[in-house]
Amino acid sequence: MTLTEILPLVGLPLIIGGFAFGFNPLAVVVGSGVVTGLAAGLSPDQLLQLIGEKFLASRQLAIFVLILPVSGVLERHGLRQRAETWIAGIREASAGRILMLYLVLREGAAGVGLLSLGGQVQTVRPLLAPMAEGAAEARYPGLAAEWRERIRAQAAATDNIGAFFGEDIFIAFGGVLLMDAFLKDNGITGIEPLQIGLWAIPTAVSALGIQMVRLARLDRALARASRTGCPAGDRGGTGDAGEAGEEPSS
Repeated sequence: MTLTEILPLVGLPLIIGGFAFGFNPLAVVVGSGVVTGLAAGLSPDQLLQLIGEKFLASRQLAIFVLILPVSGVLERHGLRQRAETWIAGIREASAGRILMLYLVLREGAAGVGLLSLGGQVQTVRPLLAPMAEGAAEARYPGLAAEWRERIRAQAAATDNIGAFFGEDIFIAFGGVLLMDAFLKDNGITGIEPLQIGLWAIPTAVSALGIQMVRLARLDRALARASRTGCPAGDRGGTGDAGEAGEEPSS
């Protein structure tokens, strides 16, 4: 390899070093991209043009650049605390019930192609997890950190399950179209995207039911732990019982 071919690789150690020293990830990635472009022989004008073209061509980048800072600003100004305080005032609310409601809404919205209505960054961290924690705290004051982590994990899992299994029902989803194209490329005809979406419904319903059971077990485990005067446990396993919020050993 010539020096001209090796120089553009200078961005790799920059990324590794930036992450290793804990620098801002966005600054590390952008800075490495700029250095790589200059090392590859691009002029500053060409580099700016390339960055602009990629930005406009990538909706995910636009979402990252716009939604993430907005969520961070709202959280800094008390969005999490307000959500937790508001939900704590609803007498019948519980962590499991709130997550169940969100699961139904998330999977239903994903089933009609509205994936952007939820998400880990814009919904789970600033709103859903604090609301579930607030409901649990209202029922069981002094909720320990171990239980808070379990509730946050279930909030994240609920969003993932709802989105993952709901989106397969939407016939214009990329995964459905990919399966349709794969079948046709291998000589399997007569199967349309609508049929793939319909066959995804039983799986989505099953996933919905299973997660509902896990969330109900979370509520029951919290109640049992409260009655025994142990709002948190010391078991750190990752099995089904730990994920579902089973009562930890005292």
